[in-house]
This record gives sequence, structure tokens and C-alpha cells, in this order.
Amino acid sequence: MLIRRETPADIDAIRTVTDLAFENGPEASLVDQLREDEGWIPELSLVADGVLGHVMCTRGYIGEVPAVGLGPISVHPDHQRGGIGKALMHAVLGAAEALGEPAVILLGSPDYYSRFGFRMAAEYGITPPVAEWEPYFQARVFREVAGGAFRYAEPFNRL
Repeated sequence: MLIRRETPADIDAIRTVTDLAFENGPEASLVDQLREDEGWIPELSLVADGVLGHVMCTRGYIGEVPAVGLGPISVHPDHQRGGIGKALMHAVLGAAEALGEPAVILLGSPDYYSRFGFRMAAEYGITPPVAEWEPYFQARVFREVAGGAFRYAEPFNRL
């Protein structure tokens, strides 16, 4: 499986995969908005096997400390449960750690994301922007971080 940085030539395929994975929800539009935002981190926007999967991370903050917000992550429905999502997660987490990021934050299933070293963000004193997200709000911490409220890149505020 080949995982690489996204390129401008991938944008339409990323939009298609995201629409299919999220059944035409707001995520494809969010990906486009995040790509245009100052918080986009191109080194952490990856595609797998052509564009059968995509993951992106953007600049977020724990209080005033820079961190990374992961998502959306998308895998073409015909290729889900085949290891693409797992490979994308390992690649993007390895890249984030190599770039010196202190933590990666996401909103998702604790049962699924715990296999990648995520723990409930509350264990680190990190709180979500929306209190109701707490049961799904997780952090993968690479080095000690002070707790605080997490703030995603601005386009997340438009959801």
C-alpha cells in the first residue's frame, strides 16, 4: 500500500471518497475549507493507494499551545475494513510525531481509536470545544502537555 502526501491533482478524488465515506455529509466541504485555511498542514494530508483513502490534520490549540486536530479520515466504502484506514492512521501519527507535534486530538469511537494509542482527552485535562463531545474526545500525546480547552482550525466552527 502506498501512502503519500496529497497533491492538487488529488482534490477531486479526495472529495469523491469523502462524499462516499460520509454519505454526502458536510465532511467533503469541510476538507476543502480546511485545505484553504491557515491551519492546514500539508505534510499531514495523506492519501492511500491512489485515493482510496484520505486523512488530514490541521493546526489546533490546547489553550495557547499548538497541537494537531485529526480529521476527517475517509476510506472508499468498497475498500473499508481492508487496512487502508489503519495504514493512514499509523502514517499520519508517525508523521505528526516526526514533525515534533506534542499531541493529536480527534473526535471518534474510543473502541476504534484506542488501538492507535488514543486515550480520553480528559485524562490529560484537555476539554472539547463542545461539552457533549467528551465521551468521544480523545488525545494521542507524544510529550507532556498542559491541559486546557482544545480549539480546532476555524472551519470546524462552521459545522
